[in-house]
Amino acid sequence: MTTTSGPSARSGPADPPPATDPQDTGEAEAPIGEGAAELCDQARDLAESGHLKRAAKLYQRAVAANPHPRVQARALLGLAVVEDQRGDLAAAREAARRALATGDSRYAPRAAYHLALSLEQDGDHAEAERAWRRLLDLGGADYTAVAHYGLARAAEGRGDTDGAEEHWEAALTPPSDPGSLSRLHAATLVDASRDLAERLLGRGLPGAAAAAVERGLSVADDPGLRLLRAAAHLEHAIADVGAVVEPDAVAEETGAGAGPGTFAAAVELLAGLLALRGDPAAAERVWRLGLGDRDPDTAGEVRRRLRRSFARPEGDGDGGTGEPWWEPYLEEAAATASAPALAGELFAVVTRMHALLALPVAEGEARPAELRAAMEQALRTPSELVWGPGVHADFRRRLSEAMGGRDVLPEGWPDTARE
Repeated sequence: MTTTSGPSARSGPADPPPATDPQDTGEAEAPIGEGAAELCDQARDLAESGHLKRAAKLYQRAVAANPHPRVQARALLGLAVVEDQRGDLAAAREAARRALATGDSRYAPRAAYHLALSLEQDGDHAEAERAWRRLLDLGGADYTAVAHYGLARAAEGRGDTDGAEEHWEAALTPPSDPGSLSRLHAATLVDASRDLAERLLGRGLPGAAAAAVERGLSVADDPGLRLLRAAAHLEHAIADVGAVVEPDAVAEETGAGAGPGTFAAAVELLAGLLALRGDPAAAERVWRLGLGDRDPDTAGEVRRRLRRSFARPEGDGDGGTGEPWWEPYLEEAAATASAPALAGELFAVVTRMHALLALPVAEGEARPAELRAAMEQALRTPSELVWGPGVHADFRRRLSEAMGGRDVLPEGWPDTARE
């Protein structure tokens, strides 16, 4: 599982602000452009029902009516959102810019928010940053946090991590009165916390990432934040155990290194943590380091831990001498975190061999030549795999021992069985 994959691909909140506010009142009484507010209401209903083209036409009629500035701003913002949903980004941004130009305290910030997100997602980061700054100028605690989050991303995109720090701090600072925290502000704080934590983990700063996570969790019990907190703890554990496995020069000179048991346990734990992080190459390197230790006792303890989950065959699994032929392959699979691949190979071979042998049995095949051919084909099934020569060599050894030490099989058996 990869838990630290760098900065999130998300550029901000998933959806733009709503085009209309159910709590808006007083627009219908506007003496100028009478009926424009009703057109906006109808357009909103059409948009929510998926009739985007008709909704856009109604918003355009409301704008053309030259209504009260607030209704005008509302209509332009609604038009921007609908055109964006229709895929006409040019028209959407033009409407958002016009809504922003009204300076309306309710709708201009939403227009700036919508415009900035649209530009950012389209890769126009310079103009998006200008829109974020315009949103910051418009004020309001909710949108101020949103603007700081956008500016933090913009600075990060330029590689200006120091410049981003001020904006991250502002975006993650809740209001002094917790009761005044709106849904937008809370969602922004959680999103910014998650985004910053991912970036910090990607930079190898788990402590700072954990601190960022806690700021988001103080607002909402978000599953993504809990996962990031666990990832930060994982990185701390990797650092702690890594210091045991690879102590610094001072510890080695002073004889402060771990004993065989502690060292082997640390190797096993560190390799497991690295595999959990999604870094099997590093996990393999740790196992190799332990297995190659200069102290035979330490290397032996590491090997014991690497192999302790292996099943021990009952009876003569090893032919009476030494370890079972397959244990080196299991050891390799365990060290490289490739046991599932090895298991897949084994199951595929067993299935193939079973099919080759079961078919003549099921059909009642009685011809010796056909039966022999099926058996030889089944025997050759694992030959092309890494462990295939091992199983063939094991049978050759067993047969040789049974024959009093004589090797009675031809070279290259069973691939040369018919020759």
